[in-house]
Amino acid sequence: MKLEKQIIFLVVVVMSINARAVEPVPTKWIDATAYVIPKETATDGEGYFAIIEGHNRRLYIGTHANAVNSWLVEFDPGAEKMKIVVDAHKAIGNDLKGFGAQAKIHTRNNTGKLTGKIYFGTKQGYPTATEKREDYPGGYPMVYDPRTGETKVYPIPVPHHGINSITPDESRGVAYISTCSDHRPGPGENAVFLVLDLKSDSYRELMDTEHSYGFIVVDSLGRAYHPILGGDIARYDPRTDKLERLTQTIDGKPPTAATRLALEKPDPINWDISPDGKTLYAQPMSGNALFAYDLAVEGDTLPGRSLGTLLPGANQKSTDCRAMCVGPSGAAWCAVTEQVDGINMLHLVRYRPRDKAPVDLGVVAIRNPDFTDFTDEDGKPLPFHGGFKKLANGKTTTRFVILGVCETKDGNVNILALHPYSVLQVRAADISKAGR
Repeated sequence: MKLEKQIIFLVVVVMSINARAVEPVPTKWIDATAYVIPKETATDGEGYFAIIEGHNRRLYIGTHANAVNSWLVEFDPGAEKMKIVVDAHKAIGNDLKGFGAQAKIHTRNNTGKLTGKIYFGTKQGYPTATEKREDYPGGYPMVYDPRTGETKVYPIPVPHHGINSITPDESRGVAYISTCSDHRPGPGENAVFLVLDLKSDSYRELMDTEHSYGFIVVDSLGRAYHPILGGDIARYDPRTDKLERLTQTIDGKPPTAATRLALEKPDPINWDISPDGKTLYAQPMSGNALFAYDLAVEGDTLPGRSLGTLLPGANQKSTDCRAMCVGPSGAAWCAVTEQVDGINMLHLVRYRPRDKAPVDLGVVAIRNPDFTDFTDEDGKPLPFHGGFKKLANGKTTTRFVILGVCETKDGNVNILALHPYSVLQVRAADISKAGR
């Protein structure tokens, strides 16, 4: 009898292992409605962090067409319609192709608090074996006005550098810029932190932070923050015209290697700020945890604290979070993928200031899996359309890492997915159900 039980146990274990190897089956799901972004604006099915809500309740999304161009797309969720509002090459008056193209709008778009204008910037794509990094002239900061349809283009701040971040402080007539030299391969990257005078079109360099993919935030006192390679944080105070170099702590101690907040090589760290401008949230792309800093504390040390794990039980090496935002509700949102049996399962995670820890609301399932054509007239799969997979249980999920997330004023959360480049809208009602 004992031997029989052991055999049954082994059979069950083997069946469980084989079932998981065939297909992951999460137990908690949250539905999303998918909307494809105009395919001519994302010819490789790709995009980045660039998504923000305007004052008009419409979303503004940046695209990537390597060696071709980039566009700013307006999405009206109410009408479920998208349209191109900015053609980057037309705006700058130059239509270079190849590595000279303005191939990406990579910035985390921002909305001007006073004007409702959309701030974004262009960035380099990928060179071929015969192209040089110097073939790219440099990226342009741009400002689009939804009310007039006009786009203001500012000069290239640093030759051959793309624009990685642009954050306005319209009350002071400035915007803060972070560039990216994008050395690949190379000894390291330059990431220059600058101030742009929005009236005179002039720049002032603050420092080379060497921290690529650095997002800039502006606090309630108008001070601008940018990460520095190695873990320190630059803070510029326009009231005193002083640039400070701050150290940081996590739970009263220097950040450990496990936090991935203070590495000696560039590693993307998602940053966003609370609506009151007093709390900075940080989420390392290759980490599985969320952190917060108190920006109201004075001194040369920025105190941070750990808020907890995004996906409890997940192997840190299997998670990837390139999409984090703090929405108008004050909640921090992470669209994080966990690699399970070859699929990057997309989880939507929420943290509210009164929560004990981040809450995994579930794996995102596409409620309208036929939202676009995935094959041609002959039934052959279209290129760069393999980003969605239907599981045996009937659920359709994403397959690749996620690049952007944005909570809107109506409580919906919008996620940017790849292949084809699409918006996944998780509605407030579904979020409410999942969070119970």
